[in-house]
Amino acid sequence: MSAALPADYWEHVYAGVLGKVIGVYLGRPFEGAPYEWIQQRLGDVEYYVHDRLDAPLIVTDDDISGTFTFIRALADHANRPDISSREIGDTWLNYLIERRTVLWWGGLGHATSNTAYLRLAAGIEAPASGSATLNGEMIASEIDAQIFIDGWAMVAPGDPALAASLAERAARVANDGVAIDAARCLAAMESVAFVESDIGRIIETGRSFVSDESRLAELVDALVELRRTEPDWRVARAWLAREHGYKRYGGNVPIVPNHGLIMLSLLYGDGDIDRTLSIVSTCGWDTDCNTGNVGCLMGIRGGLAGFDRARHDWRGPVADRMFLPSADGGRAITDALTESVHLVNSGRALNGMPPIAPKHGARFHFELSGAVQGFAVSGADGVTGALENVAHHSDLGERALALSWDVADGTGDGHSVRAGTPTFLRMDQLHMNTYELLASPTLHSGQRMWARLSAEQGRDAAEPPRARIYVMAYGEGDVLSQVSGPEVALDQARTDLEWLVPDVGGGPIAEAGVEILPARPGHGRVFLDALGWTGAPSTTFRRPEYKATMWRRAWVDAVDQWDASWGPAFRVIQNRGRGLIAQGTNDWQDYRVAATLTPQLCQAGGLAARIRGLRHYYALMVERGGGLVLERYSGTLAHLARRDYDWHLGEPHEFALELIGSNVKAYVDGRLEFEVDDTASGLRAGGVGMVVVEGRVDADAISVQPIDQS
Repeated sequence: MSAALPADYWEHVYAGVLGKVIGVYLGRPFEGAPYEWIQQRLGDVEYYVHDRLDAPLIVTDDDISGTFTFIRALADHANRPDISSREIGDTWLNYLIERRTVLWWGGLGHATSNTAYLRLAAGIEAPASGSATLNGEMIASEIDAQIFIDGWAMVAPGDPALAASLAERAARVANDGVAIDAARCLAAMESVAFVESDIGRIIETGRSFVSDESRLAELVDALVELRRTEPDWRVARAWLAREHGYKRYGGNVPIVPNHGLIMLSLLYGDGDIDRTLSIVSTCGWDTDCNTGNVGCLMGIRGGLAGFDRARHDWRGPVADRMFLPSADGGRAITDALTESVHLVNSGRALNGMPPIAPKHGARFHFELSGAVQGFAVSGADGVTGALENVAHHSDLGERALALSWDVADGTGDGHSVRAGTPTFLRMDQLHMNTYELLASPTLHSGQRMWARLSAEQGRDAAEPPRARIYVMAYGEGDVLSQVSGPEVALDQARTDLEWLVPDVGGGPIAEAGVEILPARPGHGRVFLDALGWTGAPSTTFRRPEYKATMWRRAWVDAVDQWDASWGPAFRVIQNRGRGLIAQGTNDWQDYRVAATLTPQLCQAGGLAARIRGLRHYYALMVERGGGLVLERYSGTLAHLARRDYDWHLGEPHEFALELIGSNVKAYVDGRLEFEVDDTASGLRAGGVGMVVVEGRVDADAISVQPIDQS
């Protein structure tokens, strides 16, 4: 362990996360393209080219979702530095939905991580799941070990030995052999980049974690020597393609050539982030993977100042936005600053330090330079606006989000400007050409929103602008409409807004933010210090009375079939094994969830609470043969309480679970059946849903009500 975390640790983690997503978004539109095609179609890639290839910039991608999902194994296992490959493999099984999330599902023996997942699902634990003995050297030596590794370095700043060790344990879930060398090398480089800026010494550190007998050592040494004598990166690229190209190694995406491109770009980029990103993306092969790894390392090395010094605005178009589709749908719509806090808190825990909670745990706090956390500005006709992260305008911390506007003379009454951020997916994100965006909303009806704002000093003291919190919710025909809270005049010192989000009619909430209503035409500016919401909602999930489909997309669907076009809203079917549908976030702690369930032809079925993936939840289940059981699934399935129960297939019963801290109460038809104090479990928060084992369970509605312990 490092003796102490760097003073600027959080900033450099945030820069590393930014670098990762920037690199992936840069390279994603032409992933797999050879150098020759890139030169002919794009020339040297110096900035984002998605628009030239008719592709969106912000997309789902396995390099991002895998990197920031698999590292959750650390927090899920108490941030223990001795976490094992087996435990990391268990995390894969918790967050992956087969053929739906995170991975390239290319098939057994064809796609490395898919092959490893199938081994894990069959009961073969890591590291055997990724071994060359089981899967063959070619599959075991592909790029997966490298592309998911950045998080393990960012929790071990300045401690390359720990970073390499953690990376190896994570990499062995799916890989073996030379791929492990690459993971150790890259993780050590990223770790030391927190405290070392010299590219040569960063590479030397990484190389020191690779055995001299490794093919990777041969490659790295040759590239370092070539850089001493050959100034032209194109000549070095041609040498790499000739001596270490795909044909030498076989497979879909061999790790050695792509690791070589990472080293080549660092050696010839001379520490310049623009030049380094340009070289690695222009060289081709696995462009989103390689550029993402390089972007992360360069972000860590340079911090936020490195992006400020860059010739291109890498951060502006991204606006911190990222997607993490997994079985934990409430974490899917996220941003780089939020994910950096999760990583920092794991790194702090490894060093025996308490977690950080910027601005008292506000969901949106803008507390590092340039952060906008997905917020964008929009205005009515005749109104223009802009956003900027600024210092010295925060009452709760150091920084705030400045929203400025210009209202043209002659603009009609009712002019306003909004600053909002996504809380769910948009219609144009339903069918990405990359990976499915499986997500749940982060905000629901019945939750209490709050915001702290202030007006610019010295302006409009007599006629201050007014402000209100708003949401955009899906309604009839899946059209978004605005629902707003009460208007409040803004004080130049501080104004607190609060609003209980009303029932929006059953459609998911897709955006949240603040709306400013200027008193008159002209220029103005306000400062959003923080915005957030906490606690479980007070809401009922059901099919809306109007025609719509997005209500169903709000559920994480890990069942074989869900017939929602007719009959009950929740008719969930699992042909083999155990299936689950879920909605909610890890902010939901103490609440009551209830539903009238009708188990049809099934082995078991019931109601679930505090869901955090496929293998972490409580469930109240009826079993075929006359059993009632309260289960806890926390990596392994445990029966907390069980008794005989007289029930019949096709017979409806009202199920309810009440959860307060470690206390769990289970009710059927209004009668308390079980009460347990599950202090040994770490299940203290999560969403709600239904579980079905080999068969069908029906329900019309699922209700959630918070239990206030204040």
